[in-house]
Amino acid sequence: MDVPQQRAEHYGPAAAPCAFERGTDGPRVIMVGVDGSPTSERAAAYAAGLARRQRSRLVVVFVGEHAGLVGAIYGQAAAAVVETAEELAAELREQVRRAAEEMDLPVTFVVRRGDAYAELRAAADELKADMLVVGASAQAGHRFVGSVATRLVKQGRWPVVVVP
Repeated sequence: MDVPQQRAEHYGPAAAPCAFERGTDGPRVIMVGVDGSPTSERAAAYAAGLARRQRSRLVVVFVGEHAGLVGAIYGQAAAAVVETAEELAAELREQVRRAAEEMDLPVTFVVRRGDAYAELRAAADELKADMLVVGASAQAGHRFVGSVATRLVKQGRWPVVVVP
């Protein structure tokens, strides 16, 4: 099953043209990383509220498993992993579409494949994000090796809000 590396859908009103320079009047593009976890759902809600108040575009990025990683799993397990990621992406896409309509907010939903940190960093650069919002990791092991949020903060290229 050949899955495209990146897909983007746009919802809500069209973005109004900006008559000012990027970064001079608050964030114009707020990016949030989601993975279906409770902390990422809280991060998405926070980012949506912030984008609405700031009159910014919201970009919601879902990073699924990398094809190489899925290929390392044998047989039906690999197909189940891909199918689960696709189902989660479809569910998140529908939630984003509904929220964009309800809030009258310009939203872009992007699906990427690969390492969450690397893909969020690349998406933020490509989309010229002014701010990143991510949920705090709930995994105990991340206290030792570092979570995606910690790595993004250490990068120091954008303001990063970590939502508990």
